[in-house]
This record gives sequence, C-alpha cells and structure tokens, in this order.
Amino acid sequence: MDMTPEKWRDEIVALLPRLRRFSFALTSSAADADDLLQATIEKALSKYSQFQAGTDLDKWLFRMCKNTWIDEWRSRQVRGPSVDPMDFRSELLVDGEQELVDRLSLSELNTALNKLQEDQKVLIALVAIEGHTYKEASEILEIPVGTVMSRLARARNALQDLLQNPDSRHSKGADNET
Repeated sequence: MDMTPEKWRDEIVALLPRLRRFSFALTSSAADADDLLQATIEKALSKYSQFQAGTDLDKWLFRMCKNTWIDEWRSRQVRGPSVDPMDFRSELLVDGEQELVDRLSLSELNTALNKLQEDQKVLIALVAIEGHTYKEASEILEIPVGTVMSRLARARNALQDLLQNPDSRHSKGADNET
C-alpha cells in the first residue's frame, strides 16, 4: 500500500461526517447511527492491511457501512426489536414556529423514508443525501447502474407518494422489484 497509516487514518477522519450522515439515513436513529459508524470504523481499521492501493477509500467505507448495517438489520430480525427507555423521554424544545415546522417536515420525511424498502432507502441516502453519482452508488452497492437508476426512480416515486399520502401502504417488504 502506498498510503501511510497516518495518511489513511486522516482520510478516514475526514470522511466521518459523511459516513455518520449515511449511517443515520440507514438507521433512522442517532444512537444506532453512532453504533453503526463505530462498527464501520473498527472494521476499517482492522482491515488496513487488506486495503489495496488505488481503491477509492470513501466507496470502500460506504460499502463496508452498508454491509455492516445489513448484517445488523438481519440480526435484529432474528432477535426482535429492542426498546431503549430513553426513547420515551418527552423533551420537546421549540425555539419558534419555524423550528417546529422544520422538525415536523423532517419528522414526516424520516417517517416516509422508514416506510421505503431497504434498497430504496440506501439509494436515497447515497444519491440524494450524500450526493454520490449513479455510477458511484453502483460501485458502492455492487449493482449495475441501470438497477440503481430504476430503483432510485421507484424510490423517489414512493417517497413522493408517501409524503403526499402519509397513510399510503408502501412498506419495506412490499414490491421486491430489481
């Protein structure tokens, strides 16, 4: 590897804000996003010797993050949901009408995103939130660009429908198209 461990570490540190945003988009929970980010970075650091020169570090980390989340998500399906007592706190601080409107809009968007299929949610996170190109998303997810485009089009349509009709029946398990 041409990159020194220090330079490699510095590049990972520079990617942390983007990886955290991506983690939050996948998990929809700040606590889960932090856990996912930590697990991803731990894996990355343990695999330094496997990192090949010329590999795009951000794509490598985003793919690792996505795969780590898939493993965790599958594990949760087996274990069942867990409940954090801190989730039941009722502390809502409002610093004005606009903040309330922003929170409601963000909450509605988050609710709609959570109703999307996992593959659609991941694509929205990579392309719309993180700003990756279709080609980059294709490389991160290891799927053809055409599949990225069709899934993203369906995801955008489903998200728009969910935002316009919150009671719509789109769900993570419905409609497993390519």
